[in-house]
Amino acid sequence: MTIALIGSTGQLGTDLKKVIPAEYLVNLDYPDFDLTKKEIVREKLLTIKPDIIINTAAYNLVDRAEEFPDEALAVNYLGVKNLVDVCLELNCVLVHYSTDYVFGANSNRHTPYTEDDIPGPLNKYGESKLLGEKEVIARCQKYFVIRTSGLFGTAGSQGKGGNFIEAIIKKSQETGELQVVNDQILTPTYTLDLAKQTWDLIQTQHYGLYHTTSEGECSWYEFAREVMKYIDPEIKITPAKSSDYPSSAKRPAYSVLENKRLRQLGLNIMRPWQLTIPDYLKEKGYLD
Repeated sequence: MTIALIGSTGQLGTDLKKVIPAEYLVNLDYPDFDLTKKEIVREKLLTIKPDIIINTAAYNLVDRAEEFPDEALAVNYLGVKNLVDVCLELNCVLVHYSTDYVFGANSNRHTPYTEDDIPGPLNKYGESKLLGEKEVIARCQKYFVIRTSGLFGTAGSQGKGGNFIEAIIKKSQETGELQVVNDQILTPTYTLDLAKQTWDLIQTQHYGLYHTTSEGECSWYEFAREVMKYIDPEIKITPAKSSDYPSSAKRPAYSVLENKRLRQLGLNIMRPWQLTIPDYLKEKGYLD
């Protein structure tokens, strides 16, 4: 089996390399492999002839996408279209990651979204990701579209320069206190758990759309409190409103995903989000 892993040095790609046997992997990374360059994408993948393509690459600068939507579309939609074209040519499996931000337009929602719910994004980033997943679902015969949420992993997000946990630890050390929004509800998801779940899933032929997050839900404020219990339980953490931090892009007030299809198939191995934090902190060297 040959697996082309796009974005192998990123937050999720790094953890996929920990769980997928190295002999299967061919790693493809920007700038040598640029999703927006159709001919380069086709040439490299036709040379490799993978059985499976795993695409972890994405444009995830949510606020910048409001001002420069074409940048997001180039990667999250047109770049994915380039992959779909090659997958059809090679008759290979495409694994593509999407986001909870394809939801959010329903401001009255307070129950987790399943794969059966109709998306409605609030921002340009969410729109671009939705177009990308629609492209895969409409045209690919063998695919796994995996929607996930609030990712944190030891490599950090390259585009964002880290992740939420690293950001609040740094901020707490600099200022001695934290203010964190408590009106956005989601599920923080540890990328190592997501990588393990992905590897289990793609060894099946249960193709389709999947929600794959840690179990449970919380606000960013509750997430911060859980992290700081291990780092510095004395730190003062104050809840704040999203309106206290104006941004270009609107964020969903509620974007929790339910792993309904994984559970139906008896494949769900995702743990409660609270249990993943100590493992992450140990891996990063904060805990023994």
